[in-house]
Amino acid sequence: MSFDEFRSRVAQHAPGGISPTAIPGVLVSRMDDGGSQDESTTGTILAVVAQGTKRISVGGAVHDYGAGQYLVASVDLPVSGHFTDASREHPALGFGLELRPEVIAELMLTAAAADFPRPSRGPSPSALAVGDTSPRLLDAVLRMLRLLDHPRDIPVLAPLIEREILWLIMSGEQGATVRQLGLADSSLSRVRHVVRWMREHFAESLRVDDLASLARMSPSAFHRAFHAVTSMSPIQYQKSIRLQEARLRLIAGTGSGSGDVGATAYAVGYDSPSQFSREYRRAFGASPTQDAAALRAPASARL
Repeated sequence: MSFDEFRSRVAQHAPGGISPTAIPGVLVSRMDDGGSQDESTTGTILAVVAQGTKRISVGGAVHDYGAGQYLVASVDLPVSGHFTDASREHPALGFGLELRPEVIAELMLTAAAADFPRPSRGPSPSALAVGDTSPRLLDAVLRMLRLLDHPRDIPVLAPLIEREILWLIMSGEQGATVRQLGLADSSLSRVRHVVRWMREHFAESLRVDDLASLARMSPSAFHRAFHAVTSMSPIQYQKSIRLQEARLRLIAGTGSGSGDVGATAYAVGYDSPSQFSREYRRAFGASPTQDAAALRAPASARL
């Protein structure tokens, strides 16, 4: 087993961008451009870097991770990030595994899990964490990638390797973040439940007291837990999701006039198109019309 083989196999199966594979929940990525700032959501995922270095920010927190490290995201968060050293000659390469709470919950019910520390009543763990990839974890990830060359084995062996990878992460330095994903009544799971509701109802007005009730927490405890997990307040989270949704709608649109901007602003929950335009420019560095036109342009025109 070698890191060189890990890097080579990711490069072999990653055509460009973030790509699903024949193994359910397994992704590979190849990024040839590290200069542009990317606004996206994390999903709940384990990402292991094979080549390159990435910096992402969420709320007021910044995370750097590179080759030989992994990032775990246990809540779907809006993040801003870019690769600091990616190019066509030296692309950023990575492996991803979607974190399934039901599988983590099954592992938490095993006898071996009884040795894990009990969740503390202190601050909730952050939903994002970075760790160093151990030789055992790298070996399991590499065996998962090797299955792509043996498709007949995938239905039988992939679930076993998935459990192995999850167990190693749960047992490692960032295990608390992942373990809470499998505990139905953990503060992280309660915040995650609220986050899912907010993503489905992003255009609606919200009251923190109502969100706290949804999480079955007091308003003050909910606010502390939400900020600890996401590094932002509920209002900031809602604003980020609204602006990202607006960006997707504008890019997909066929027009570029002010009417499109106003309609989009109202569709994502803003009462004032002018406020929407100000916050959009603050988030993405250009007006809605300019930004959408630039992103709809062919890639060659943006070079």
